[in-house]
Amino acid sequence: MTAVNPNPDFWAGKRVLVTGHTGFKGSWICIWLSTMGARITGLSLDPDTTPSLYDIAGVSRFLEADLRCDIRDAGRLRDAVLSAEPEIVLHLAAQPLVRRSYSDPLATYATNVMGTAHLLEAVRHTPSVKVVVNVTTDKCYENREWVWAYREDEAMGGHDPYSSSKGCSELVTAAYRRSFLAAAGVGVATARAGNVIGGGDWSADRLVPDFLRAIDRNETLVIRSPEATRPWQHVLEPLSGYLLVAEALWRDNVGFAEGWNFGPDEDDAKPVRWIVETLHALLPQTRWETFDGERPHEAGMLTLSSSKARARLKWQPRWRLRRALEATVQWHDAWTRGQDMAELCREQIGSYLDSPVP
Repeated sequence: MTAVNPNPDFWAGKRVLVTGHTGFKGSWICIWLSTMGARITGLSLDPDTTPSLYDIAGVSRFLEADLRCDIRDAGRLRDAVLSAEPEIVLHLAAQPLVRRSYSDPLATYATNVMGTAHLLEAVRHTPSVKVVVNVTTDKCYENREWVWAYREDEAMGGHDPYSSSKGCSELVTAAYRRSFLAAAGVGVATARAGNVIGGGDWSADRLVPDFLRAIDRNETLVIRSPEATRPWQHVLEPLSGYLLVAEALWRDNVGFAEGWNFGPDEDDAKPVRWIVETLHALLPQTRWETFDGERPHEAGMLTLSSSKARARLKWQPRWRLRRALEATVQWHDAWTRGQDMAELCREQIGSYLDSPVP
């Protein structure tokens, strides 16, 4: 099947609000939108890491407006959304880390649940909005450690505060869609992706950033769960899906107003050990060891079914996992050599779009 690319003609001139634009995914999608001529407003807190892709790539220069707002502040958020007058809202602002949710569960719920409600309430009072895509996670499902992939109609759940907060975000979105936004002609969808990797991610307690940090610091990488299996994918894979969902909602604000999975091919759901060994083959100077102490619960097996997105959106993953890891290492190496990282992001986006479906 021939895969469909996001349409530059569609995005040219569209007023797009990206929440969480200073984060890893948010920075990448702003760079991508800028290549298509979108008029972007970013709304977020300051970057959560130092360094950050937002700073290194100079993402602010691609924006019409660069707003600082905490989505837990309903009043300020509503004023900001009204002032931006967006046509499309891509909601990526979140507390995105499982382990942080154990140490600060209340902030996780306040951001991921009430923050979603605050955003959708702001949209309800902003007549310019036609489309909303709320980005959640593959971990929103009630994980039963099945060997088969989760589909969009599986039950929401989550063992840890992060996962359950994203399940709640899905339920809040569905309630606002049914109660208010569908009747107002606003198309609202949710998007669930796998474990994303790619250049510019310095988040704590994520495997690939931890791996690269260990190399930069000449330290030994400590891995927690070597046999845990996840649906790994390059960040450009789900971002292309978010953009295609938004385009589909613009055409049909009812028929596509639902949840969507964007995961890799099933044989790219690999255990942590495979990722580390593959990265070690690319960067042989790595040292690692397994942490044997007590640790918070994390799912052992998790994979996604993207058959609906493949059939109805003509979305397909482009880069196999090994290619995604190579692109991530290439990005990191270029950064250490002081290259123009916004330009490299654009090059990798172009390479991704030109790649045939494997």
